[in-house]
Amino acid sequence: MRKLSMEELNRLTVEEFKQTEKIPVIAVLENIRSAYNVGSVFRTADAFLLEAIYICGYTCTPPHKEIKKTALGAEDTVSWKHFENTNLAIQELHESGYTVFAVEQVEGSTLLNNIDYKIGDKIAVIFGNEVTGVEQSTIQQCAGCIEIPQAGMKHSLNIATAAGVVLWELVKKQP
Repeated sequence: MRKLSMEELNRLTVEEFKQTEKIPVIAVLENIRSAYNVGSVFRTADAFLLEAIYICGYTCTPPHKEIKKTALGAEDTVSWKHFENTNLAIQELHESGYTVFAVEQVEGSTLLNNIDYKIGDKIAVIFGNEVTGVEQSTIQQCAGCIEIPQAGMKHSLNIATAAGVVLWELVKKQP
């Protein structure tokens, strides 16, 4: 085996990326404290060709040096929009035909590996604060909650890790 060079990876230019058809999945970030986590989600959204990131509440937005450090330029390729609060983001998502899920451990949650959707379905997933999770008032506006199966003691993942796991599951069967 040989590691591929940058030229062999056939990376798109920023303009080519922006013209590429996206997967109709939107990551919603609700009151994320760490700009590093935000940057990581930008990078994941770029890798998986997500439609957009919706940034809500006090979550920081580009340009920001800590986002830039972990996003590595993805903050320039991924479409994003800031909302004063998550309610406004959910309202726009519903009006645009998205089914909205929170990623949270709740009574009656659906395990990630059991989520039922079709290729091309418009899905938005809300990731919450690193300590308090997704707000209860936000959960009540969602079609349901997705829970990542976990077997360890902590039953908690960093938001950037959780986003990577959930978003991969949602895009992996896309063409």
